[in-house]
Amino acid sequence: MEETLSQLSFAFLLLWGLVLVATLFRHMVPGVRDVFVPVSLVAGFLGLLLGPQVLGNLFEALGFTKLSGGLIPDRVLDVWKELPGLFITVIFASLFLGKPIPRVRTMWQQAGPQIMLGHSLAWGQYVVGIALTLFLLTPFWDAHPATGTLLEISFVGGHGTVAGMSDAFTELGFEEAVDIGLGLATVGVIAGAVLGTILVNWATRKKIINLKKEDESEIGSDKEPEPKKAQWLRTFSVHLALIGVAIVIGWLLQQLFIWAEENTWGDRIELFRYTPLFPLAMIGALIVQVSLDRFGLGETLDRKLVNRISAGSLDILITSALATLSLAAIGGFLVPFILLALAAITWNVVGFLYLAPRMIPKHWFERGAGDFGQSIGMAALGLLLIQLADPQNRSGAKQRFGYKQVLFEPVVGGGLFTAASAPLIVQVGSVWVLIGTFILTAAFIAGGLWLFRQNNGG
Repeated sequence: MEETLSQLSFAFLLLWGLVLVATLFRHMVPGVRDVFVPVSLVAGFLGLLLGPQVLGNLFEALGFTKLSGGLIPDRVLDVWKELPGLFITVIFASLFLGKPIPRVRTMWQQAGPQIMLGHSLAWGQYVVGIALTLFLLTPFWDAHPATGTLLEISFVGGHGTVAGMSDAFTELGFEEAVDIGLGLATVGVIAGAVLGTILVNWATRKKIINLKKEDESEIGSDKEPEPKKAQWLRTFSVHLALIGVAIVIGWLLQQLFIWAEENTWGDRIELFRYTPLFPLAMIGALIVQVSLDRFGLGETLDRKLVNRISAGSLDILITSALATLSLAAIGGFLVPFILLALAAITWNVVGFLYLAPRMIPKHWFERGAGDFGQSIGMAALGLLLIQLADPQNRSGAKQRFGYKQVLFEPVVGGGLFTAASAPLIVQVGSVWVLIGTFILTAAFIAGGLWLFRQNNGG
């Protein structure tokens, strides 16, 4: 027991040491800072470079066989490999805590165009990925049928979603999916930051957006409401406890769904057996927050504190996931990897530039930038691009983006369908899933174009 605790402590100390070094590096190198490369991304690559796959192989090639493991011990890597699956659950369990959950009608009125655009881009990634896999990658590179799901899982879901599905991919006989997915998620964040900055500059030159400062009275408020004073609910330990309650509720839902599946259609198709805990922990968080709101306690939670817990968990997740990434898995799948990345980036850019001005005629760039950022590099990048495109929040894009998540995240971007997509392809077949996702993509595009063209974008 003492040895295990010592191993855990050393692994976390080394991990936070990497984050500290990465923070200093990011602030000292302007180019890295300017394209929004997250600290955790730099720390993860630093861990990868110092480990057995890069520095270890270099030492071995130079004849220093005793250093073939690099500078990071195997016992540390063993701990890091287990962290993503744990901390992704914490992140999703904190997603809605501390935020008053508005009525569905209010969310639709405020964020309807973003909801339709976000779903269009996300479901379209399934269509692009599955079609590419079915007609090209599987016939010529013998790619696993579930490869097509990696676009939405990696680009919309991000590093955490990929890592959280590790066990499901292993059970499906697709172990290399995690390494490929983490690589795609990294490409998405970098490409989204670079392309997003280019698009903001383009929109400024074309006078689509105006970055000049205005009087404060003309600027939409992006401040969160001040929490009510209830000290017993505002402590760090209580916030952690509520996150734990959300996770427990998610686990109970998971067990209930598995039981129901086994006693109904489980002899024909199994989905919940492969569904990881994190999307259900998100449902648990919604239940906790709605319950607190019902008793008038919802606004007493400190959303900033919840965000800090979530951000710290995300740093741990991304750093540990990238530091243990298998370069061999990506190297053996390099051409399909490049094709998948190019296909996803092309779909996201074209989809954003074509659909956003037609679905969101009013402030289409500022409000659509969040959906583009999320569709190519997870929600955090979406918020960054909103900040770049609309720093004074004239369009109210931040609030609308937040409303959109309630009707988006439980389904895709790490939601229930994201978790079920890979086992669904294995058990039902790529053709049927392709047809279903194509119908949904077409429905969201047609619905968004028809509904919000009629009322000038909401």
